[in-house]
Amino acid sequence: MYVRIRNMREDRDMTQSQMAEYLRIHQTTYSDYEIGKLNIPVQVLDKIADLFETSIDYLVNRTDVEKPYPHKK
Repeated sequence: MYVRIRNMREDRDMTQSQMAEYLRIHQTTYSDYEIGKLNIPVQVLDKIADLFETSIDYLVNRTDVEKPYPHKK
């Protein structure tokens, strides 16, 4: 389910360990997210979307538009 997250991480030459460190979680937890063994909490998806400058909808395949939505002020 989270193939886009893995692909975006790999496109940026980031390891799972680097992602886990950014998210302040264990690497094994991040790995479980990436393979779909664990559901990713919304707050974690939000941080990933910010890092990759995209939307949560794009990360979870709800849209094919990679550009993020404008932030509310």
